[in-house]
Amino acid sequence: MHFHLSFIASALSAGTVFSFAPTIGQSNLRASSSLQMSADDTVTLGIFGGGTVGGGIVEILSKKKSYFQQLTGKNIEVKKVCVRDASKPRDFTLPEGCSVVTSYDDILNDDDIDIAVEVMGGTTDAKDVVMGALKNGKSVVTANKALIAKDLGEIESLVSSLDGDTQFRYEAAVCGGIPIIRSMQSDFVGDEINLMSGIINGCTNFMLTAMDRDGKSYDEALSQASDLGYAEADPTLDVGGFDARSKLKILMRLAYGIDVEEDEISCRGITELTKIDFGYAKTLGGTIKLLGVAEKSDSGEVSAFVSPCYVTNDDPLSSVNGATNAIEVISDNLVSSIYIGQGAGRFPTANSCINDIVALAKGDMTPLPFNPKSSDAKFVNNYESVFFLRLSYRDQVGITRQVGEICEKHGVSIHSILQNPIAKSQESAFAIVTEKVEYAAIVRVMADIEALNWCKGKPFYMPVLREDWQF
Repeated sequence: MHFHLSFIASALSAGTVFSFAPTIGQSNLRASSSLQMSADDTVTLGIFGGGTVGGGIVEILSKKKSYFQQLTGKNIEVKKVCVRDASKPRDFTLPEGCSVVTSYDDILNDDDIDIAVEVMGGTTDAKDVVMGALKNGKSVVTANKALIAKDLGEIESLVSSLDGDTQFRYEAAVCGGIPIIRSMQSDFVGDEINLMSGIINGCTNFMLTAMDRDGKSYDEALSQASDLGYAEADPTLDVGGFDARSKLKILMRLAYGIDVEEDEISCRGITELTKIDFGYAKTLGGTIKLLGVAEKSDSGEVSAFVSPCYVTNDDPLSSVNGATNAIEVISDNLVSSIYIGQGAGRFPTANSCINDIVALAKGDMTPLPFNPKSSDAKFVNNYESVFFLRLSYRDQVGITRQVGEICEKHGVSIHSILQNPIAKSQESAFAIVTEKVEYAAIVRVMADIEALNWCKGKPFYMPVLREDWQF
């Protein structure tokens, strides 16, 4: 098992070339030499976003200025920071010679700026900034997973049409400070990835840890996450699993060479989880994690989902708690590789942006930022797993018989039926663990059970991560 906790990029030499760099509404000729555009010994940045991550980038660059100069042979300077409100106080000190601007064009149309760093977020203005910078011959560093997931194909098409010196880097877009993107671009090129499974959203992992370890309810855990800044004012993207789905889509393209529409990936968040589910998970000898999972079969079919999953206590992902992220990659050559670290926050995210900036300053080249497309992999909107089902009920005769008949009707074999002691009648529920079965069959079973008059509320189901689990 390989634990990747650091990444060292190799520098590539680059020659001087001339390239056309159209700006918005005009074109001009610029001399470039793999980011030696402003001066032979200077790489100049324009940062879009002066908030948490933007401030972290400025602070790291200032703190390690001398080291970066020795490492790259270049002075890395921040020339402009673009913000919405220039009068708003900032929690970082601007470098000497750096100005705060409010117009995107102040950076986009500045020919002295070599790298545009986008950490403003969103998918509208941010897209204009990223695409405009690339068209103007500026390399881009971004932390915007939502933008990449939404417009990956368009970004890829634009990058492929540009001069090779114009690079697109996005290490911070997936799992913050964990170097998973560059590892996917370089460490698995001679390998075949069979399975990726990961805790790729810090907010929900913090909440599930609180529900499991501290016995908190969903609402209590969400409130605590909000108080600590892990949850947004509108937490839907996190708790609904959508943030994790965006990251999973990007990882799938890197690992399997396929570009899948996000809506095609099955996505279920943590809003339906209760203390009862964690009680059964403990009875089974495990816990519950929100995971993004993608798997490629021997026939080349790729399946994927985001969902709460039952994970046994001896699984490496079960002990990853709090806001920490972790990804396990199962492959032919390396077998099992685990990446673990901080998935969000000022300095973890800024650190990944810095790594991209330094790599560009050194002249590292990534002609295909999303890796080559696959000619044979095919996405299937279905997957097979062992499943955990939780059914809340009104007491009556024949419940287990009816459940058994419905499962038989849809070809679902029952492995075991569990019922923990019931303290309150309103918490009457029992759990079923199935044998390995298709997800589509479980959806049909759940729909039929929900229609029965004894079923209280919507039945809950989740995959069991490993099919070789034991109870």
